[in-house]
Amino acid sequence: MSSPALVETPKTTTSWLPAKSWQHFAAGGLGGMCGAIVTSPFDVVKTRLQSSLFQEKHLPLGVVGSNGVAILQHRSGGLLWNFVETGHILRDIYRYESPRALFKGLVPTLVGVVPARSINFFTYGNGKHIIANHFNNGVENSYVHLMAAAFAGIVTGTATNPIWVVKTRMQLTAERQNVGALASTAPSTTPPSGSRRIVGGSYAMVKQIFREEGIRGFYKGLSASYLGVTEGTIQWVLYERLKRLSASAEGRGGLAEWFGMLGSAGTAKCVASLITYPHEVLRTRLRQPRVNGVIKYTGLLQTLRTVIAEEGARSLYGGLSAHLMRVVPNAAVMYSIYEGALRWGSDSI
Repeated sequence: MSSPALVETPKTTTSWLPAKSWQHFAAGGLGGMCGAIVTSPFDVVKTRLQSSLFQEKHLPLGVVGSNGVAILQHRSGGLLWNFVETGHILRDIYRYESPRALFKGLVPTLVGVVPARSINFFTYGNGKHIIANHFNNGVENSYVHLMAAAFAGIVTGTATNPIWVVKTRMQLTAERQNVGALASTAPSTTPPSGSRRIVGGSYAMVKQIFREEGIRGFYKGLSASYLGVTEGTIQWVLYERLKRLSASAEGRGGLAEWFGMLGSAGTAKCVASLITYPHEVLRTRLRQPRVNGVIKYTGLLQTLRTVIAEEGARSLYGGLSAHLMRVVPNAAVMYSIYEGALRWGSDSI
C-alpha cells in the first residue's frame, strides 16, 4: 500500500530540474518577441545615438542627406531635451527614410531576442530552483536570485553575441550610406522592398563581417556584454523583491496583482539601466563597422578612454532617453507575458 509513495519520493528529491522546466524557455521567448516588436523604433534611435558614426556628421535640424537619410543636429541639453530629440529622430526617420526604417534590424533582433530570452528565462527560472533546492535548503532569497541571474546573463551573452553584432551593424547601415551620399551626388538605386530586403540585408551583413573580420568579428563587444551581466542581475533581483512586496501589499489575484507585476518589471529595468547604461554605449562602439578600413575601438578599456577623452563622460549616456523609452515598456510587456504564459501552462497542462 505504501509502495507508490516510496517510488515517488526519490524522484522529487533527486530531480535537478523542476517539472515542466521547458515552460520557462517557451514563455521567455514569447515575451521577448512581443516586447521587441512593440519597441523596435526606439531601439533604432538608441543605437544611432550611441554610435559615433551618427554624431560625427550631424547637420542642422531638418537637413537631409542626398540619399534621403534623416540627419538631426545633436544639441547638448538636459534630460528633457533628450526625450524631445528622440521624438525628432523618430519623426525624421519616418518622414525621410520610410516607416520601414523604424524597424531596421528587426529580423536579427527577433532572431536574437527569441533565443536570448528563451535561454535567459530558462536558465534563470531553473537555475534559481537548482541553487535553492540543492545549495540553500530549498529557500529562495536575494542571494539565490543574484547567482541565478549572473549565470543566466553569462550563458545568454555568449550564445547570442554574434546576432547582436549583425543587428547593430544593420541599424548603422543608413549612417554609413550617408557618408558616401554626402560626397557624391550620384543617384542611388532603389533597393528591393519587403521582408526579402531585410532578410537579404542580414545575410549580406553576415558575409561581410566574416569576410572582413573573420569569426572574431562576431564576438565584438562580448567583454562589454559580460560587463552588462550586472544589469540583468540587478534587474532580476529587484524584480523578484518588488514583485513579492507588491503581491503582499495588494493581495493575490485580480488586476491589482498584474499592475503590481507590470510596475515591478518596469521599475526594476529602469533602475538597472540607469546604473549600468555606459556599458551599452561601449558595446555599440565596439561593434561599429570599419571606417575607411580602420577599426577605431579595439578593446573595452581603450574604448572607455577614447570616448571620455574625445567626447567627455556625458557621451557614455548617449541615447539614454531612447533606451529608457524602449526598455521600460519592453520589460513590462515581456515579464507580464512570461508570467502569464507560465501560469497558463501550469493550469492547462
